[in-house]
Amino acid sequence: MANIIPYRNILPNIDKSVFVANNAVISGDVKIAKNSSVWYNCVLRADVTKIEVGEKTNIQDGSILHGTRPNHAQNKTGNEGAPVIVGSYVTIGHNAIVHACTIEDYAFVGMGAIVMDLSRIEQYGMLAAGAVLTPNKVVKSGQIWAGNPAKYFRDLTQVEKDYIVTSANNYLELANEYKNTI
Repeated sequence: MANIIPYRNILPNIDKSVFVANNAVISGDVKIAKNSSVWYNCVLRADVTKIEVGEKTNIQDGSILHGTRPNHAQNKTGNEGAPVIVGSYVTIGHNAIVHACTIEDYAFVGMGAIVMDLSRIEQYGMLAAGAVLTPNKVVKSGQIWAGNPAKYFRDLTQVEKDYIVTSANNYLELANEYKNTI
């Protein structure tokens, strides 16, 4: 069974339809909407601020999500801190680090990518595998960013945009298979 841990008496709020792998750790003020999946060795730690995950989003093996506390001097987070907000139909690839940022609906984070504080990936935006999106940067809708530090690479094709939805649906199907075998 997954490690679902309260922090300061706040228990994660995970929809019953969500697949959570048995060795994932989810703690504190986390909300995960229906038909999403959190895979093996993931950590979603909401102890300094909240984490929200939308519907049909997949957070793949080894990924880490964490926010930044309120009034952080370096990152200038203000009274609310910098939560992690992840939309619906999002794919977060294996071993990604998602920290104190916003990933909008239908966005894609490649394997091993790092999304840093107060950055944003807009709808149908893509951060390439291994890329590092530095603080306060914005991947605009329909763009692919790559590299370290990540920079605009090119616009997505329609086929690539369509694949973002396909990826989410493939992981929903896979999660349902796992749920039915446990």
